[in-house]
Amino acid sequence: MDIVILAVVIAVVVLGALGGLIVGSRRKKQLPPPPPAAPDITAPPAEPHVGDEAETPREEPRRTIEEVDLPDGSAPVVVEEPPAEAPEIEIPEPTAGRLVRLRTRLSRSQNALGKGLLTLLSREHLDEDTWEEIEDTLLTADVGVQPTQELVERLRERVKVLGTRTPEELRTLLREELVTLVGRDMDRVVKTEPEDRKPGIVMVVGVNGTGKTTTTGKLARVLVADGQSVVLGAADTFRAAAADQLQTWGERVGAHTVRGPEGGDPASVAFDAVKEGKEMGANVVLIDTAGRLHTKTGLMDELGKVKRVVEKQAPVDEVLLVLDATTGQNGLVQARVFSEVVDITGIVLTKLDGTAKGGIVVAVQRELGVPVKLVGLGEGADDLAPFEPEAFVDALIGE
Repeated sequence: MDIVILAVVIAVVVLGALGGLIVGSRRKKQLPPPPPAAPDITAPPAEPHVGDEAETPREEPRRTIEEVDLPDGSAPVVVEEPPAEAPEIEIPEPTAGRLVRLRTRLSRSQNALGKGLLTLLSREHLDEDTWEEIEDTLLTADVGVQPTQELVERLRERVKVLGTRTPEELRTLLREELVTLVGRDMDRVVKTEPEDRKPGIVMVVGVNGTGKTTTTGKLARVLVADGQSVVLGAADTFRAAAADQLQTWGERVGAHTVRGPEGGDPASVAFDAVKEGKEMGANVVLIDTAGRLHTKTGLMDELGKVKRVVEKQAPVDEVLLVLDATTGQNGLVQARVFSEVVDITGIVLTKLDGTAKGGIVVAVQRELGVPVKLVGLGEGADDLAPFEPEAFVDALIGE
């Protein structure tokens, strides 16, 4: 019995050992690899580890800088602008004797009149044909019919009394008569300093294209050169960039500019300019009005409105009419219409260096009964000069 039990125990042990060997061998058998996972397109590419071998570089031809495609500028480029600097204040040229300094420039264009008259008067026989030529020379220079007749009559009388006619005597005679014709006794001072108040108020009017805004800017320089403080009123609200142009002129000499919205009410801008001029204690307020075509009645009426609105604060001391000297007799038509709307007190003749028709000085004064106070003799900033009859006539007839 004991032998049978022992045999069963040995059999169980042997079977257990054989089962362990079979299971062990199964565990050592490698399982098949799992299927590859789908790539994660959101994950960044794997970084190479230290020691990984880099790919052998490929041989490619090198390109010159000319062959490289540079950016075409379509992408916005941010450029840092330097901070804006305040414009440097200029010191205008003194006005005293300015016309004398510009006389050479004036004489280049005016010599045809003066020298033509001297040549005719120097003829041995002054017959009727010669006097007619003298008249034609004056009329061609836009002196006007009545002033021409007056001058010729005086010349005839004086030449007859003179008897002998040396070149120097003729020149002296002609100079005296021309100065008388231009008018030596007219008050040509621009009224900017009323005794009882500040500031003086000056309106600048004129037709489109005469250089009115530029003249206003140059006049500011004249006043600053004479030691006055200036406020500019940009009441030409209809012409594109007129206010910008005037403000640029003002900034160059330190003058404050009052402006309004483009297309706004000119009278409102003029009113504000005078108001600010008072508050700032300025000596002068210059008001640049819109360049009005003299045939447009409505616009001319508006010019009268600007003057009336300004006078609610203070009287207007000067109304300067800017005329282009090269327009000749057409300028007289303009002057006549403007004088009917506002009381013109003085004339500014621009581009006087670009015409041989210096007689317009005489004609326009006769037409309006007011003096030429300023003349423009070029495009430079300081080429606006107070008008001086003697210097003008000397430029006409030369030395």
